[in-house]
Amino acid sequence: MTRIARRTALGLAAGALAAPAIGRAQGRFPERPIRIIVPWPPGGSADAQIRSLAEIAGRSLGQNIIVENRSGASGTMGAMHLVHQARPDGYTISQMHLSIVRRPFIVRNPPWDPVNDFTHIIGLAGWLFGIVVKADSPIRTMDDYWDYARKNPGRLTYTTSGIATTPHITMEDLARQKGVELTHVPYRSSNEAALAVAQGEVMSTADSSAWAPLVDGGRLRVLCVWSAERSPRFAEAPTLRELGIDMVVTSPYGLSGPRGMDPGVVRILHDALRDALFDPANAAVRAQFDMPLEYYNTEDYQDYIRRRAAYEKEMAERLNLRID
Repeated sequence: MTRIARRTALGLAAGALAAPAIGRAQGRFPERPIRIIVPWPPGGSADAQIRSLAEIAGRSLGQNIIVENRSGASGTMGAMHLVHQARPDGYTISQMHLSIVRRPFIVRNPPWDPVNDFTHIIGLAGWLFGIVVKADSPIRTMDDYWDYARKNPGRLTYTTSGIATTPHITMEDLARQKGVELTHVPYRSSNEAALAVAQGEVMSTADSSAWAPLVDGGRLRVLCVWSAERSPRFAEAPTLRELGIDMVVTSPYGLSGPRGMDPGVVRILHDALRDALFDPANAAVRAQFDMPLEYYNTEDYQDYIRRRAAYEKEMAERLNLRID
């Protein structure tokens, strides 16, 4: 055997030995429980969906997936933990939502780079948003809504769950497209925002479907929804696209880890979470909260975050949004 041939043979033999070793190393993940941080209090829609996901995926991974609620700081506690404390070993991941993507562009000192300071694993679901008025309001359609706004500049009020939230930015974008002036009245939560409309304090709310029980109870009426297709639960409400506005707004969220995670670990997590997402039990939870499916594989989710960060930066600059 020549030296070159011998070296090639040894290399092949080493590769044959190394390949199973790599496979075994990746195959050992996870060796202990995994933690998912949900940056909201228990009991909300995202908390319920992720808890269901964790239970199902944990069974396939052979380890418990523990959901830890860390509320506060506008839903950014999980992101802060990933950036400053968590190791990139796959054992700590967190919900990634648009407030985290948006935050660097609305504060003086950006706390992270939303594209490069995380390992984005999988896109999961979104929320049903819509514009809702009091049931006895004379504004009965979106044509009525925009017509009132044109005739009464600044007098049409709408509420959301806060300044620089997805509903707030969307409404500002819609007002710009329609050439009208609206007045934003932020509340502390989506539930409070919906109740304020039912009580006549504000003319409309533009927010996630925390308004649904009040619509079911006959106190509020849905003018439109922002999803790609009509909501089965509120089938009478048209989508923005049906109204001639080429926008779909569901505020997709997913799961991400610290920067620098091993691609093999990411793949194991993604595959288990994807299977759990499409499990009928998780689909039932999403249906309970009117949550549209927004699945992105790892590559597509990373691309989505990249594109969304560019949009958030543009809107923050256009609207001069600042929260500090």
